[in-house]
Amino acid sequence: MAVFEGLSEKLQNTFKNLTGRGKLNEKDIKEAMREVKLALLEADVNFKIVKQFISDVSERANGTDVMGSLTPGQQVIKIVNEELTKLMGETNVKIKISSKPPTVIMLVGLQGAGKTTTGGKLGNLLKKQGKKPLLVAGDIYRPAAIKQLQVVGESLEIPVYTMGDQINPVDIAKASINQANKNGQDLVIIDTAGRLHIDDNLMDELSQIKNAVNPDEILLVVDSMTGQDAVNVAVAFDEKLGLTGVILTKLDGDARGGAALSVRAVTGKPIKFIGVGEKFKDFEEFYPDRMASRILGMGDIMSLIEKAQENFDEEKAMKLQKKIKNQELDLDDFLEQMQQMKNMGPLSELMNMIPGMNSKAMKNINVDDKELVKVEAVIQSMTKKERKDPNLLNASRKKRIAAGSGTNVSDVNRLIKQFEQTKKMMKQMTQMTKGNKMGGMKMPFM
Repeated sequence: MAVFEGLSEKLQNTFKNLTGRGKLNEKDIKEAMREVKLALLEADVNFKIVKQFISDVSERANGTDVMGSLTPGQQVIKIVNEELTKLMGETNVKIKISSKPPTVIMLVGLQGAGKTTTGGKLGNLLKKQGKKPLLVAGDIYRPAAIKQLQVVGESLEIPVYTMGDQINPVDIAKASINQANKNGQDLVIIDTAGRLHIDDNLMDELSQIKNAVNPDEILLVVDSMTGQDAVNVAVAFDEKLGLTGVILTKLDGDARGGAALSVRAVTGKPIKFIGVGEKFKDFEEFYPDRMASRILGMGDIMSLIEKAQENFDEEKAMKLQKKIKNQELDLDDFLEQMQQMKNMGPLSELMNMIPGMNSKAMKNINVDDKELVKVEAVIQSMTKKERKDPNLLNASRKKRIAAGSGTNVSDVNRLIKQFEQTKKMMKQMTQMTKGNKMGGMKMPFM
């Protein structure tokens, strides 16, 4: 499921009605704002936030800039985009890096929010940025919490510091700083205990850890699927600890997404990171402007470029770029693309990052392991000529390929359709990167 899928669909449908009109009057804008209001409330956005948001957008939308514009619908979308960005914090807020290492990050939150996994994801992301992280097992209460962190650390090749479950968490936190200094680790991520509900004992312990290690960041890990409860939890933790930021988890599984739109406005604390999937790499820095664009179907080219740069082989990308420009993409290239795109995440999610791309039309293209095995088998059952020119594939050839790959003719047809859709998408993306439309940046696979 795409991030904010439900909200995104409702807003885009509302604005479709506006963009089809040559002129707008106050009644048109009022009706559109009513739809936007309902969509936001259904997404579980805080009522006061929605009321203020609609008021701000309506005031600007009823101005002469919109009413007198030749493209009033586009002007309204532009205003909504700007106000959504403002609501979520306007700019990306980076982690505060200590001038005297190690930088200490304390992760707090309720049980079940995903703190332990998030600690690994955060360490992994910052490790890629050149940091040397140490994960600290500070949850001595939850059964197997220490073991879970050790498994996470091992799979990411990040060291984990533990003193078992009999030592006070405050002492563990203090000792971990010494350990980091001794081993030259410049980043300490402390995984603290959670509870099913906020209670005084939990808050006292967290306050003691805070006072003992004086962290550079206190980040609340909150499950975005809990909607309004996520905002209430954020307020309670902030009052007791003085949060420096929020990490929203499970954003991929939340069709409502209200927490992301409310938490910054209610607490004043920036959302610094978001979890958008189960894998360790499904973790991103939060950019309010990019998220607003994705919600409104305007794409997120910058995030797509970053993902591609992380996952694509540059030399292969240059060869492919040439082939796409010359309209020479063949099925061998397609297979290679699928293998590399699989590393970037779900294709439907990537489609949301391309302006004007219909992600629903591409939803049937799933790049999972089973699908890849099938695609490989089908392509490898073709002759070199057939791979170069799929137009050669008549009914008898398709039958032969299906028999040779242990699949059905319908699988072969589906693959050819996917190949044609991908070619079309690649062509579209190449056209978008022509000239200097993206500040001279080129997609690695363009």
